Amino acid sequence: MMFLKFFPINKEEMNKLGWKECDFIFVTGDAYVDHPSFGHAVITRLLESLGFKVGVIPQPNWRTIDDFTKLGKPRVAFLVSSGNIDSMVNHYTVNKKRRNTDVYSPGGKAGLRPDRADIVYCNKIREAYKDVPIILGGIEASLRRFAHYDYWDDKVRNSILVDSNANLLVFGMGEKQIIEIANLIAFGKNILDLKDIRGTCYITKDIEGLKDYIEMPSFEEVKSDKLQYNLAFKIQYQEQDAIKGKTLVQKHGNLYIVQNPPAFPLSQEELDFVYSLPYIRTYHPIYKKDGGIPALKEVEFSITSHRGCYGGCSFCAIHFHQGRVIQNRSKKSIIDEAVKLTTLPNFKGYIHDVGGPTANFRNPSCKMQIEHGVCKNRQCMHPTPCPNLEVNHDEYLDILQEIRKLPRVKKVFIRSGIRYDYLIYDKNTKFFEELVKHHISGQLKVAPEHVNDEVLFCMGKPSKKVYERFEKKYHELNKKLNLKQYLVPYLMSSHPGSDLSAAVELAEYIRDLGYNPEQVQDFYPTPGSLSTTIYYTGVNPITGKKVYVPKDPEEKKMQRALLQYRDPKNYELVYKALVKSGRTDLIGYSKKCLIAPKKIRR
Repeated sequence: MMFLKFFPINKEEMNKLGWKECDFIFVTGDAYVDHPSFGHAVITRLLESLGFKVGVIPQPNWRTIDDFTKLGKPRVAFLVSSGNIDSMVNHYTVNKKRRNTDVYSPGGKAGLRPDRADIVYCNKIREAYKDVPIILGGIEASLRRFAHYDYWDDKVRNSILVDSNANLLVFGMGEKQIIEIANLIAFGKNILDLKDIRGTCYITKDIEGLKDYIEMPSFEEVKSDKLQYNLAFKIQYQEQDAIKGKTLVQKHGNLYIVQNPPAFPLSQEELDFVYSLPYIRTYHPIYKKDGGIPALKEVEFSITSHRGCYGGCSFCAIHFHQGRVIQNRSKKSIIDEAVKLTTLPNFKGYIHDVGGPTANFRNPSCKMQIEHGVCKNRQCMHPTPCPNLEVNHDEYLDILQEIRKLPRVKKVFIRSGIRYDYLIYDKNTKFFEELVKHHISGQLKVAPEHVNDEVLFCMGKPSKKVYERFEKKYHELNKKLNLKQYLVPYLMSSHPGSDLSAAVELAEYIRDLGYNPEQVQDFYPTPGSLSTTIYYTGVNPITGKKVYVPKDPEEKKMQRALLQYRDPKNYELVYKALVKSGRTDLIGYSKKCLIAPKKIRR
């Protein structure tokens, strides 16, 4: 089969190929980049490998229908995704201020996609073609498939299926689903009849024939009652497993949102195939005049070794999108990609990353997961590691060692997240030693996020003592190897559970560390995470316990300022926070003080 360099983005390119129509047209909120880190690239290449004709409409002008019709009507369906990142997160800071750049757009230019891009795109397509099948997918759709709290509107919104008028929603990574959907529709099946495909959601008026399902509290109930919202979230959370998960139903008025159980994880052979497809690994030539796509620079020489994460961080939504079960590529597949990277024209000898959501999670957390599914009422890592957790870095280390030996490779970095707790639980320190010796460049970024144990518990993170064990071992290894490398801890302010006292405790830790964080992340309530549900309801839906949630804008500013107390611009906020929290002992001139007293004006 002949593979295309790029898929057509206009009629002229279709004509050159001799196509009268496309089978599928992919509408994406991102610029067109044919690289496996971009969802539209994976799905389009996969469809091409099955023999379908695919067109791409990147970042259409949503103010008219013109861009949505420029490839004509697809024979099978439109595929719609807002892009690699939720369009609202892409557009707004945690303070709801408009961002000035968009790294997924040409030259980093902002404003080339609408707010709530999935909804806008689908409705524009429906305006242009009344009866065309529309299949919605990607992160924005995946995490909004049921009624959900929306931080930007500060209210509970409908399932995105209701607002978008799409026929079918694919949640999760989507390869298995799109293959099954494409084949069924292409060979005569009506999209309205596709009601049993795993990893999909649909709308129906009648659930009478449905079997073995759980009906969650309705949209109306979760909108008016936060306890019902918590119950709905808990059900979704516990049924997010391909082996144990049941069909879920949520009523919206006189309609029902039906979610089939999650798709089964890709086998190693299937995942290898996905990454073996003939990606060009760069952006479409139309963006050259703009200087390219900034997001590509972050991943151009990086390798995805696996998917999924069982880390269980409360503020992360990977649980709802990629799942807890690790799906990994074979060593050969990863090495083959590394070799391919060394042949690219811009390769300078550095592979920037070999990892996934958590770099050092190479395999499923235990063998029981593979046969029986993930535990509903037990996390693999939190609050303490499960006795069944298998801690082993041997295979990951072997892969890194092989890549280091390749001609033209000077250095292999690990830039995706390292779980320092998993690392410190490994009694074999060989990987830790080689990580320090070969795979970082002057500093290692890790994410303790906080030091207060109550906040850490709410975050789903290990205790402060675990981080201190890791920190001590890191410095010991650097000393042993005669290296002077630093730790850069990521810290988060205003997470549920953090009051001013906890923020002061974190500031004291920063003081004792001699650390001056340039960047601090305020907690950002995004759809799909446990922390967002706690933020909205004030109750942890898993434990049923009330949680303090900092929502007052002034307090949030104070919590953030405490973590950057050395910045003179933050003096007044830090002073106010210390007075309010009863910690005026930290105002003075001793080494333990955070700030000096206010100067007396004469």
